[in-house]
Amino acid sequence: MSQSKPLKDRNFDNLASRFASNIYQTTKGKIRQAVLLRDLLELPELATPTAILDVGGGQGQLALKLAALGHQLHLTDISAEMLQLAAEEAKLQGLSAQLQISQSSLQDLPQRLGGQAYPLVLCHAVLEWLAKPEAAISQLRQLVQPGGIVSLMFYNQDAHRLSNIIYGNFAYVQAGLKAKKPVRLNPQQPLSPQQVLQWCQQSGFSLLGKTGVRCFHDYLRDRSQQQSHYAELEALELQYNRQEPYASLGRYIHLLLRA
Repeated sequence: MSQSKPLKDRNFDNLASRFASNIYQTTKGKIRQAVLLRDLLELPELATPTAILDVGGGQGQLALKLAALGHQLHLTDISAEMLQLAAEEAKLQGLSAQLQISQSSLQDLPQRLGGQAYPLVLCHAVLEWLAKPEAAISQLRQLVQPGGIVSLMFYNQDAHRLSNIIYGNFAYVQAGLKAKKPVRLNPQQPLSPQQVLQWCQQSGFSLLGKTGVRCFHDYLRDRSQQQSHYAELEALELQYNRQEPYASLGRYIHLLLRA
């Protein structure tokens, strides 16, 4: 009986342009940005200019949005190609002075930063690409100041299962959500929200808030409405995505955690 290959942390070098077109430049990406910005900008900590660490921030779309609002961003990622695109965009927007860039894995950051910690740490769509996501939670704890906040977004296993049942992918679900031929831009390890929250609590975090990201978008019967009715769809996502049961149906879960 053959054994599956062990998971490795995912690096998106050589896929940066596809990543942009398949995610950031779609309605999926627009809703994600809208939800995260809404959640973050409601934090009292962002009422004045703040130092923010963006872990695994890729091409820096969210980091640049926050930099444009006056915050100082430290953008990190394992992919040099992603960071190069972020640096080029920062220059185009006149934000280079507010964006520090470091190529590093999450695992290496605590040592590389020499104990430096931030009042706000972002970690979005990273956990599901790591071989050891549980360890990442304690590593994030080292990067945030006491009393600070971690904004953690991850791919929701429960919603992944639900959507595949709706699509009729019964064999895939019965196989434990393990694909024979994984798609390179599909998250390699959807995570149980209950398990992630348990890891966070074990690392000393308390939960400030939970939001679903794309609670309705991915379940539309007529997918053309994702574009033709985008404004109405975004408004409904923002209206209901912190209420249950909708919050737990998001393809991604966004947790705000207090250290």
